[in-house]
Amino acid sequence: MPIALTTPVAVQSLPFRLDFADGIVSLGSCFSDEIGLRLHNAGFCIERNPFGTLYNPASVASALHRLIDNRHITVDDLVQHEGLYHSWHHHGSFSRPTAEECLEACNTAISRAHQALSQAKLLLITFGTAYVFQLPSSMVVANCHKLPPSTFTRRLMTVDEIVQLWHPLLQQLSTFNFQLSTLFTVSPIRHLADGAHGNQLSKSTLLLAIEQLISTSNSQFSTLNSQFSISYFPAYEILLDELRDYRFYASDLTHPSPLAVDIVWERFQQATMSPSVIQQAHNNTKASLRSTHRPLHPQPNLSHL
Repeated sequence: MPIALTTPVAVQSLPFRLDFADGIVSLGSCFSDEIGLRLHNAGFCIERNPFGTLYNPASVASALHRLIDNRHITVDDLVQHEGLYHSWHHHGSFSRPTAEECLEACNTAISRAHQALSQAKLLLITFGTAYVFQLPSSMVVANCHKLPPSTFTRRLMTVDEIVQLWHPLLQQLSTFNFQLSTLFTVSPIRHLADGAHGNQLSKSTLLLAIEQLISTSNSQFSTLNSQFSISYFPAYEILLDELRDYRFYASDLTHPSPLAVDIVWERFQQATMSPSVIQQAHNNTKASLRSTHRPLHPQPNLSHL
């Protein structure tokens, strides 16, 4: 009997299969962005993190509300710091030198993603942490934009708080797009600034909240519309349990290595695509990489000879 060196993580069958005609929207942490990039390179039509990287469930929920309502950012949502205007609802990649430029960048992305979400087949949500930063007004910010720590209050969300925030949002989403499948993941990237124990508390909170949302919501939605579904993909468990070795981490010992992302991407494909779609996605990815490759020694221009 062979010696087992890993603990395989079973991926449950998901209630949908992706095809290239299916629209996809991703929201959440940098892991969602990474899988979103793989989907883009594989030829899928995806709107990838239209607010930039978002880490906590409250900020992701706020972003999703805005996309459903097509509600734009206003000057009141901006803060000026270190020569740039920042949106409290966006990642720093949307920051600009003027308020007008910042609003244009934010609202163009919101309008585009609103349209994409209304027609999408899959919404990919990745939570990174249950810790949030709040302003004195109690508003949770998506990014601190390097403002002084005294500007914010930091706390850990509770399971009940996340569920109470997301349950009505999922109901609203099912009305907005009845054909949508929502796939939750928890980022396997550890937030060790909170300490090992604090990181585990945070990830456990996210996992419990998602499990409760799935168990309480799917039975309700199945009676209303069979096409709308909520599922979970175990990216966190694959990396933390199955790939339990530092060779699967980058040099910071926190982020997954390229090999680990490749493995999770492979498992994601197996869970969401048919064999023929997987093969075509592989071909598309190779073609995409070839198109962006810059030759080390370009051929000389001989047209003048």
